[in-house]
Amino acid sequence: MIKDITIGQYFPGNSVIHRLDSRVKLVLDILFLVILFTAQSYTGLLLGMLFMVLCYVLAKIKLTMILKSVKPILPLMIFTGILNLFFVKGETPLFKWQFIEIYPEGIDTALFMLIRVITLIVGMSLLTYTTSPIMLTDAIERLLSPLKKIHVPVHELSMMMTIALRFIPTLVEETDKIMSAQKARGAEMDTGGLVKKAKSLIPVLIPLFVSAFKRANELATAMECRCYHGGEGRTRLKVMHTAPRDYVAIGCMVLLLAAVIVINCFPVLP
Repeated sequence: MIKDITIGQYFPGNSVIHRLDSRVKLVLDILFLVILFTAQSYTGLLLGMLFMVLCYVLAKIKLTMILKSVKPILPLMIFTGILNLFFVKGETPLFKWQFIEIYPEGIDTALFMLIRVITLIVGMSLLTYTTSPIMLTDAIERLLSPLKKIHVPVHELSMMMTIALRFIPTLVEETDKIMSAQKARGAEMDTGGLVKKAKSLIPVLIPLFVSAFKRANELATAMECRCYHGGEGRTRLKVMHTAPRDYVAIGCMVLLLAAVIVINCFPVLP
């Protein structure tokens, strides 16, 4: 499962999704988030899911990446679904045994929340799949630039956010290497109860923290050697500019939002 974590990875390409302005992609992600939480029916969520699948096809990213982006958070999704299943009450229980009661409303809420979370993760992952860390940093900085007037260190904040996101795949790879090395030395990490499995992670966490601090120190040294001193006076190799395709993408997302609102007012399906 460690190898399946794809959050923060960037897949270079020349598709129409890759060529969208990174600022526009951030805005589109925010709009997509609003759409998912605005949808109150399965029809609205289905529209959002179909739209995201179309974006993956246009980005020429394999649909198997959708499964890889969802798989690491599968335990959390199952836990959330179980909570909704057993704690959402209704009028007539569908199943009752001692203190356990399952209502149709609980099943409906659990399924609805699972679909919403899956669509959310898939949509957010597409941003990092098609946007390089540098462009993502510039986009965040440009969108938050009005905060500079109240002396908010926008560039530093955006740089920290992007570096943290960029190092997720690196730390995942490092964790996998450490776990493989510990298993080669006879460590048993997949057997025993929950307490034993938690204790077996200690030989993994300690070298992982040491490696993370070492990489952070090396990165800081490299940035200092290249005379990095923040965003003041910094120039960019690639200047961001919008194109007609960006306005078309925004228009499509606005139409999708309007469609979801109409479906909420005139539901086709429950």
